[in-house]
Amino acid sequence: MATMTFEDLASKIKKIDFCMLSTTDGMRRIFSRPMSNNGDVEYNGDSWFFSYEHTRKIGEIEGVDDVLLTFTEPPGLLGKPGIFIAIQGKASIVRDNATFKEHWVSGLERWFPEGAETPDLVLIKVSALSVYYWDGEDNGEVAVPKR
Repeated sequence: MATMTFEDLASKIKKIDFCMLSTTDGMRRIFSRPMSNNGDVEYNGDSWFFSYEHTRKIGEIEGVDDVLLTFTEPPGLLGKPGIFIAIQGKASIVRDNATFKEHWVSGLERWFPEGAETPDLVLIKVSALSVYYWDGEDNGEVAVPKR
């Protein structure tokens, strides 16, 4: 029986910078790549990732919006297992500069040199439908709050 709450998992996700974003091309092929939440970690069921418009993942999302995010936290110092979190969700592509600025954090200039004004910049928004976890001692699904 699951003992963690959504809030428990949100606090864990807050500490994990990278996840794997898995998409499909609609032809039964699955593709995964690491994505950073860029410090935008007040997790409420929506995840945000900056990208360039003309990438394979954007085309895949525009074709099939079902995605999977997987987060992994390493084991603790005293032997407590880490945690694995899988979030099934719907992805959408955001092309709104005001939303870019809302989610922009210092340091992103490394990949997007013109800041929120970088040509071909988009945001990938993943809205969770289900959240599963495994921590070596417990596992389960938690309810996603209404947004």
